[in-house]
Amino acid sequence: MRTLYPSINPYQEHQLKVSERHTLYLEESGNPLGIPVLVLHGGPGAGTSSEQRRFFDPQYYRIILFDQRGAGRSLPHAELEENNTQALISDMEQIRQYLQIESWLIFGGSWGATLALCYTIAHRQQVLALVLRGLFLGRQQDLDWLYQPYGGAAAVFKDYYQDFLAPLEGETQPLLRHYQQLLTGANELARLNAARAWAIWEGRISTLLPRADANEHFGQASDALALARIENHFFIHHCFIDENYIINQVDKLRDVPAVLIHGRYDMVCKPAAAFELAKHWPELNLQITLAAGHSAFEANNIDALIKATDHLARELIQS
Repeated sequence: MRTLYPSINPYQEHQLKVSERHTLYLEESGNPLGIPVLVLHGGPGAGTSSEQRRFFDPQYYRIILFDQRGAGRSLPHAELEENNTQALISDMEQIRQYLQIESWLIFGGSWGATLALCYTIAHRQQVLALVLRGLFLGRQQDLDWLYQPYGGAAAVFKDYYQDFLAPLEGETQPLLRHYQQLLTGANELARLNAARAWAIWEGRISTLLPRADANEHFGQASDALALARIENHFFIHHCFIDENYIINQVDKLRDVPAVLIHGRYDMVCKPAAAFELAKHWPELNLQITLAAGHSAFEANNIDALIKATDHLARELIQS
């Protein structure tokens, strides 16, 4: 069983202004002459963490992390204006050009997998390979699974779901719109309470085994506010892509070397989505990890992801 590589620090950090409004936090670690890999965090709005550097052998990879618009250390914090999928794809291209990279490997989980696929559809020639985890396709059925009271995650985690509904005070339909009113309203306490409930709901159901510190970890005010506001903004707008966009564009992906790791018991992004994509993309290397949920940091997901990045390092060095 593979485990995370040792912790490392960035050798370079950047503040990249990508529009009049938005400035992105960007960092590089590992080998400056190594295989460029761009890491796409989830959410949208979750931000990066230092642990994400540890999925790559630093001897062979130039590891590039950035906080997407409004997330993490990017500014303005939790900003919704000019924040959409097309803008994020444009940001990735600005990063690539700024760092003078011809092509790179893309590594993304959950929303990061969505963004990785959308970027690849638009910029196939810049993508060496994909390593994806916990696929989210951004369809209405994927949103319903996570947020609606019937048939999805709510049916499995009824008690947690009641806590998620609590800030709405009975005004549950349309759920995303009611949350939007709280998350963008003038009442600061209501904004923070709603953000914490939103983030804790997702965090609690992200792992196969419960985290004792889930409320404290996922309910941290600043991180929860960015995650909740930006996720809600994207989801109300159907991730700014057409329904079933990725599957409808799959022919643009089929020659890309790609592995998709998906936990058997993923309750955030249902495994059926991974099987659906693989049905339309038979070249995709789909791996269902046992005894694992959604989180990248569960043992079986770590094992599969590091085996994938190690394998691709060998393949790309030889090519």
